[in-house]
Amino acid sequence: MSQTPETPLLDQVPTPDELRQLKPEQLRQLSDELRTEMIDAVSTSGGHLGSGLGVVELTVALHYVFNTPDDKLVWDVGHQCYPHKILTGRRDRIRTLRQGGGLSGFTKRSESEYDPFGAAHSSTSISAALGFAMANKMQGQPGRGIAVIGDGAMSAGMAYEAMNNAEQAGNRLVVILNDNDMSIAPPVGGLSAYLARMVSSSEYLGLRSLASKAVKKMSRRVHEGIRKAEEYTRGMVTGGTLFEELGFYYVGPIDGHNLDHLIPVLENVRDTSEGPVLIHVVTTKGKGYKFAEESADKYHGVPKFDVITGEKKKSAAGPPAYQNVFGDTLAKLAETDSRICAITAAMPSGTGVDRFAKAHPERSFDVGIAEQHGVTFAAGLAAQGMRPFAAIYSTFLQRAYDQVVHDVAIQNLPVRFAIDRAGLVGADGCTHAGSFDITYLATLPNMVVMAAADEAELANMTYTAAEYDDGPIALRYPRGNGTGVAIPDVLEKLEIGKGRIVREGTKVAILSLGARLEEAKKAADTLEAKGLSTTVADLRFAKPLDEDLIAKLMRTHEVVVTVEEGAIGGLGAHVLTYASDEGLTDADSGNAGLKVRTLRLPDTFIDHETPEKQYDEAGLNAPQIVDCVLKALKHNSANVEEARA
Repeated sequence: MSQTPETPLLDQVPTPDELRQLKPEQLRQLSDELRTEMIDAVSTSGGHLGSGLGVVELTVALHYVFNTPDDKLVWDVGHQCYPHKILTGRRDRIRTLRQGGGLSGFTKRSESEYDPFGAAHSSTSISAALGFAMANKMQGQPGRGIAVIGDGAMSAGMAYEAMNNAEQAGNRLVVILNDNDMSIAPPVGGLSAYLARMVSSSEYLGLRSLASKAVKKMSRRVHEGIRKAEEYTRGMVTGGTLFEELGFYYVGPIDGHNLDHLIPVLENVRDTSEGPVLIHVVTTKGKGYKFAEESADKYHGVPKFDVITGEKKKSAAGPPAYQNVFGDTLAKLAETDSRICAITAAMPSGTGVDRFAKAHPERSFDVGIAEQHGVTFAAGLAAQGMRPFAAIYSTFLQRAYDQVVHDVAIQNLPVRFAIDRAGLVGADGCTHAGSFDITYLATLPNMVVMAAADEAELANMTYTAAEYDDGPIALRYPRGNGTGVAIPDVLEKLEIGKGRIVREGTKVAILSLGARLEEAKKAADTLEAKGLSTTVADLRFAKPLDEDLIAKLMRTHEVVVTVEEGAIGGLGAHVLTYASDEGLTDADSGNAGLKVRTLRLPDTFIDHETPEKQYDEAGLNAPQIVDCVLKALKHNSANVEEARA
């Protein structure tokens, strides 16, 4: 490869094929250029910075040593995949990250052949890489499965389930444990680097294999004794006993920023015939950017920022974020109720539980990335008389659905589910959207499902849930800031299953659930201007429905439209089922001309965009609500075309 002094190396390696033509001594320069490029790109787009900075050298080394994309490189979660994207033909689009029509903030199969598996939820990488490895083995094809998983993701049981089933993959499976926080092992230095190179070398492994064949001919007792002696001897030095017990050959810990250490170890592992290998790499989140290294969260997720000063672009001051309203309300309620406790699954600040924890640390529990455990833990607390709130994002609660059904709903235990990020979430796209919780919760017997229209309603619903001991109850609320509605000093305990009329009309009724209420009110203003008298109801509850209110509105209005930030099978489906069961739309019902329409999220996964554009695409903003009403009326009113104009 030709190179002139003034030409950056990064300009010469658009894909890993060119990267692998570099000399090992050039990789340090390439890593420095890659880190600079990533910092500059994220400063203009926002996104996840610290995680990617921590794996720059690891990314370079993996693509340099392994034959990607034939060797399948699977990044867990995907927060750290930006350097990977730059090196795999997407550098020219890296400043479009998380923007409409731009690159996803996570790995995505449709984006590149170098993204063999989509990621967003944690702890899936080992299972997926094992699948690639076994498929190649069964098909007689070359190629490994390589999983890069962070220490935080190792708190999820799924990672260990995968490792427990990995032995058949043999040397086709490589797991990189990116340890940037937990201090699993002793400090990394020259000795540990030397030991890592030694125990991964072909000479050591060849001798180990020969010895293994010899001892297998001995008695089982002697064989097991020798095996354990070798395992625990290495375990005392390297800290790998746990992974050895799961069937992996452990190598490490090694400095994940030292290419002179990384490259030889990865090459040894690539060339070995040993079974599944786990390489323990120690890195620093935010590495190489002062402001990220010094930040408490290592610049995990950042808005646009100034590269020179590190100053983040501040959003205009506005109403409090919904998660903070929840956290502050719960903390206040807990002052007079010692039974209230809060559980989060590795998202204390994202759910507002950090605010509760500050006031009541002994009643706050962060279970790590372990939603299944968190839900059943809450069930146990509830069974023993506590009032637990499981504060979990809607998209992450999906991971614990079996526990919601079997451990909570069937036993009718009063677990309170505080479901953050309900509805569409903007830049994080479809993997983090809270699209399905209304559907998957409202279908369960014993479950109560509430949705907050604004921050005052959220505070009231938090209080209502705290006081509800008759079974499981969920309250859902969106990402971002509230509407500016004042939170009452004295909270209201809502009557279960009862909605409220926001404005009275006679011809059109809009039944809103959750945070689309403001759009429903805007739609009503437009319809009123067109001479169509409109009622707006905030149903508050998807289950149980306010059947009396629904029946009244259906009997007194010509068009009824339900509006929700959820997928098909939610509020609209329940309202239609109720109307059908009660014969409210039958020919002899007295209101046979009634038009019922349901507006909900479409049967597609909506990609990352601004929330406003996402809801436009979903058809859930005021203009689409108005259009739905006008189309429903067109068969009944000769004036509808005039009204539309």
